[in-house]
Amino acid sequence: MWKELLELKQNPRLFPVIFLAPLIQLTILGYAATTDVRNIPVVVADADRSAESRELISRFDASVNFTIIDVVTNTDEIDPYLERGRAWMALTIPPGYGHLIRRSEPAVVQVIADGSDANSTNVALGYASNLVGEYSQEVSERRPAARMARFGGIQPVVRVWFNSTLESRYFMLPGIVALLLLVVTTNLSSMAIVREKEIGTLEQLSVTPLSRLQLIVGKLLPYGIIGMIDVALVLVVALLWFNVPMRGSYLLLFGMSLVYLMTTLGLGLFVSTISHTQQQAMMTTTFFFLTPMIYLSGFIFPIENMPVAIQKLTYFIPLRYFIVIVRGIFLKGVGLETFWGDALALGGWGVGILSLAIWRSRKRVD
Repeated sequence: MWKELLELKQNPRLFPVIFLAPLIQLTILGYAATTDVRNIPVVVADADRSAESRELISRFDASVNFTIIDVVTNTDEIDPYLERGRAWMALTIPPGYGHLIRRSEPAVVQVIADGSDANSTNVALGYASNLVGEYSQEVSERRPAARMARFGGIQPVVRVWFNSTLESRYFMLPGIVALLLLVVTTNLSSMAIVREKEIGTLEQLSVTPLSRLQLIVGKLLPYGIIGMIDVALVLVVALLWFNVPMRGSYLLLFGMSLVYLMTTLGLGLFVSTISHTQQQAMMTTTFFFLTPMIYLSGFIFPIENMPVAIQKLTYFIPLRYFIVIVRGIFLKGVGLETFWGDALALGGWGVGILSLAIWRSRKRVD
């Protein structure tokens, strides 16, 4: 036991991983890991533009559960909001809605929900139905008894896009593609250079005519190939076994996976440049990168439900962008013109971390 403690003392870089990382994770994830659904972004298509329609909109805006991000006049204008994920839900108010309310006749509004995240959508639809029901009851109680009897209320008609059956696996399995790539390729590449240091072969590589770039490409390319094979295997299982719909382009999916691999391999290489042992590399990768990325990327917990400070932190996580891209291709069938911002951020992250890792790497023994 004393020998093991002495060995830990000889490796001071492990102490931040052992003691500091759990505290950091607990602090961040304590705020981020929540199943509450709040501040649901809603776009409203108000084709009536009456005092009654504005009152209904104000009820949604005043609720802690919803946030009105925009009000448009045409139902066709809501498509980009749902396709790009800017809104989770759309409320459409038809022409003549206010006239029907004033005449104490039944009125209908439509609630359209993005079904990509089945669990959050179910909760959001429940909130919306309850809100419309309570508002309808208040409108009814304002009327004289004679008109109250014939007031049919306001009926919400619900439609769910992209996942009409609200299957949770349709939401989770595309995200697993991104998660597997992150875990497999980052862990393997993080131990690539470190393994050479431990077994003493880095000295042999240092006297060869290989350039630094050739050495790095030789180290990372095999894991990139493994990553693409994993993408193909997961894709086959998701489509043929779990029957997850693939509405987008296969070529675009593999192309964006290559961009994402640049970030995961670059991250693994960067970890290998700051680690001296494989144990240290694995623990650094797991505690400081993989675990926070999984919880803060939107893979499990919706980013919109997190505190504002944590939401800003998620912009530094590449997994966030790739999950949006993968789910968009799978469930919504959208193209690069829809998620080009996420693709640009992902590519920039990959170029940045790979450049930093190459700059830090040296074809020599420390």
